[in-house]
Amino acid sequence: MQIRTRDQHLFDAGPKRLLALDGGGVRGIFTLQYLKRLEALLRERLGNDPSFRLSHYFDLIGGTSTGSIIATGLALGWPVEKLETLYNALAEEVFQKSIWRQGILQAKFPRTPLMKVLLEQFEDRTLGSDDLQTGLMIMTKRLDTGSPWPLMNNPKGRYFDPASKKGKTIPNKNFLLREIVRASTAAPHYFNPERLKISSERNGTFLEGAFVDGGVSPHNNPALQLLMMATMEGFGLKWPVGADQLLLVSVGTGAQELRLSTKEIMDMSSAKVALQALSSLMNDCDAMNQTMLQWMSRSPTAWKIDREIGDLQGDVLGGKEMFSYLRYNVVLDREWLREHLQVDIKPSVVKGLQAMDNPKNMDSLARLGKVASRLQVHPEHFPRQFDI
Repeated sequence: MQIRTRDQHLFDAGPKRLLALDGGGVRGIFTLQYLKRLEALLRERLGNDPSFRLSHYFDLIGGTSTGSIIATGLALGWPVEKLETLYNALAEEVFQKSIWRQGILQAKFPRTPLMKVLLEQFEDRTLGSDDLQTGLMIMTKRLDTGSPWPLMNNPKGRYFDPASKKGKTIPNKNFLLREIVRASTAAPHYFNPERLKISSERNGTFLEGAFVDGGVSPHNNPALQLLMMATMEGFGLKWPVGADQLLLVSVGTGAQELRLSTKEIMDMSSAKVALQALSSLMNDCDAMNQTMLQWMSRSPTAWKIDREIGDLQGDVLGGKEMFSYLRYNVVLDREWLREHLQVDIKPSVVKGLQAMDNPKNMDSLARLGKVASRLQVHPEHFPRQFDI
């Protein structure tokens, strides 16, 4: 199989393929089951070449938080099996609970174990590294300015190599992969923010930014952000739109439906209400992203948004489908799992699987992901015009 370079993926003519990966902590192992199925189906489609990788098919891969770890590994040309092995080791090493760290006065987990793993895997590679075989976007958020930061290895991007801008701004291409992935995974309460040098000053000092998990932005599911980066003029790619021109595949880590009684809410402390509201806001962002993406696309996997607008199969913004869209995920709810996957799990067990920081859930999440991927991911979802 002929392996294309990053620039061929980004700038050669023809239909383009995007892969977006959600955040979700240890639930990333669930995402990997979808990717294993996807890798196997596409490998078979393309002649059963054992050297096939998802980086050969997708022209731009992006992730938030745990999804940024997976996205980076895929963009480096790793097989999904390698990432699954990494995840099992990473979960045990990073998410070690301590009675001294409760996530209140200090982060629940220390920085060092995660950085050790990221250093071992990504070494000193940068966002501009030639080892990245395809387009890569890592979603993070700069909390000191309140601005989402999607960092991408697009050489035509405004900040990739801003040498002409008096040399003060540090080029995005120089960011170490391990540091920006660590920034993308710095979920408040679980990990402390990550410092990144943003620009150099005349006196030899550096301006730094405080970065946190990209899930604190509207893009825990980074699919809409990827679509914008692929098509908006300001990002420099300007890929043509159309259901036969763009294929966007989005993979989740398991969604949660918030179901509480009025009494439960009214009896909560003010601090707990604030946390509940933040969690609800993140769900709202995910629902809005999903609504927008289905409203603009051709989607054989369309999800029911709510009882009023349904799955939007009869609605297309402007009457023209801008891209083809696939969304793979489950709802971590007993009734949903029974109805859609024919899997019956006790409510207490389902609730436990919602945790983002419990390594004991890895095997159960992997089993659930295998069932879901087998039932949801089908070869006919991938039109032949997107074959490479």
